[in-house]
Amino acid sequence: MPEFKYSFQEYDPLIHVRASGREVDISPKAAREICATIKGMSLTQAKNFLENVIKLKQPVPFKRYKKEIGHRGGIQGFYTGRYPVKAAKKILEVLNNLEANADYKGMDIDRLVIIHAAAMRGRKIKTYIPRAFGRSSPHFNTLVHLEFVAKEV
Repeated sequence: MPEFKYSFQEYDPLIHVRASGREVDISPKAAREICATIKGMSLTQAKNFLENVIKLKQPVPFKRYKKEIGHRGGIQGFYTGRYPVKAAKKILEVLNNLEANADYKGMDIDRLVIIHAAAMRGRKIKTYIPRAFGRSSPHFNTLVHLEFVAKEV
């Protein structure tokens, strides 16, 4: 088994709480945009935001991967966006783990602020689809590593 480490270096167990999801099967681009959006939010705000994304009520602004994406209403500060439901569900699971870790440490859940949210590409699952005349086409799936660190403010 690989030994995963966090990219957040200034970790202090007395004031920080962290959680990670390793090799999650979601879109790396959508995960990156969600992490960029919820960084700096409180934990309850981030969970409400992701629940609204799952219900298709609030879009996630796509700031880097924005080519040929339609405009959405209700986005503050940007114009393009999407509703990445699958990625939002998986990230919400990791945020629930973060909340459980904070509760175990005895921290106040209402005062937690997400100070580090990162989505990094993991390993590729390489498969091939057979085609006509003895050919094949690659069908690669990239997994994602998620990291979240919150601080009690």
